[in-house]
Amino acid sequence: MTAVFAHAMPLAGLAGGLMIGLASAIMLLVDGRIAGVSGLAARVAGVGMSSAPYAVAAAFILGLPLGSLIVATWRGQVVACFPGSSLLIVAGGLAVGFGTQMGAGCTSGHGVCGMSRLSVRSIAATLTFMGAGVATVAVMRCFGVVW
Repeated sequence: MTAVFAHAMPLAGLAGGLMIGLASAIMLLVDGRIAGVSGLAARVAGVGMSSAPYAVAAAFILGLPLGSLIVATWRGQVVACFPGSSLLIVAGGLAVGFGTQMGAGCTSGHGVCGMSRLSVRSIAATLTFMGAGVATVAVMRCFGVVW
């Protein structure tokens, strides 16, 4: 069982989860808004109906890669490996974007912010996200795509 988690980084995951929770709580307490990344990104791109002010949405979205850059500078370069072609990754990203519009939010909006408020809609959406993820991995493993 430990071989499956040979590259797990539980402390880094805990720290990341705490930072996401803290950022979400700060945005809710200070601005009264949900920190849903897809809604904020849509607001910045001019395609969403988010009520967040543009400056707030832009600062939040710009903070995501800037935070990664700061961590990479502090801790060293992070190597990421993505299976498949760039076209497949872009298609997957577009499918996720379409799904967030259909589901009225993403994993950060529903999974982090909505579930913490005990929103029934967010609990149902998060169960759907997780179920779809488990099913996708199961199907991909049946086809021999394992990473």
